[in-house]
Amino acid sequence: MSTPTEDFKKFLEELCVESGKVIAPYFLSPDVHVEKKADASEVTVADRSAELYLREKISKRFPEHGILGEEFGSERKDAEYVWVIDPIDGTRAFVHGVPLFTTLIALLRDGEPILGAIHQPTIHALCIGDGKTTTLNGKRVAVRKTNSIEESSLLNTSPAEIGKYWPRKGFDSLVSKSKIFRTWGDGYGYLAVACGYADIMIDPIMNPWDILPLIPVIRGAGGTITTWDGKSPVTGRSAVATNGILHAKVLEMINS
Repeated sequence: MSTPTEDFKKFLEELCVESGKVIAPYFLSPDVHVEKKADASEVTVADRSAELYLREKISKRFPEHGILGEEFGSERKDAEYVWVIDPIDGTRAFVHGVPLFTTLIALLRDGEPILGAIHQPTIHALCIGDGKTTTLNGKRVAVRKTNSIEESSLLNTSPAEIGKYWPRKGFDSLVSKSKIFRTWGDGYGYLAVACGYADIMIDPIMNPWDILPLIPVIRGAGGTITTWDGKSPVTGRSAVATNGILHAKVLEMINS
């Protein structure tokens, strides 16, 4: 007999796979129009179509559950269970033909993320975590055991954003000491940490739909995720995800 968590996890996988079918045809299409939202971020018909699809699926299956989405706001936000949706995390990558964008989905229970998914629909990479285990396409994954900054792979979505929100001297020091630094960012960077392809992923500014889905994935893979200043990511507005071994050192460096 399946448990509620197992049923939710199966439904989460279904949401990712089916919304990927909505998104994928728009990728690399010259006909996709890009609009600017009030905060100057970009949005496309793919973002909106995918979120509407997801909201409809959730409301039909679990009408008592709440939903928080990037494009269409919240409904039933005080429900015990709330689904959090970022239909395309990395819209800028999406519209520039870079396949680092992902769909992020979390399930909260009483405000705490109990399930999270990072899905890259064009390469069919689906990472799901429950805070205790994390899988990639059904196979269990874990962070790697790199134990020094000098041997680490560091990822970040946009270095230009660092100085806008946090002093960048410490970040620059981290970049200079790491073995490799790349901007393989947005949600895909966190998938890379969870699956052992990188050691550190860091972003100076996040929204709830950006960060909440990542928490069960990173933790389930044995990693650590906090805000830039080491606080709980559940209500945070920044993210530092590591293999856990390096976390204290990374926080010390970026906050020095």
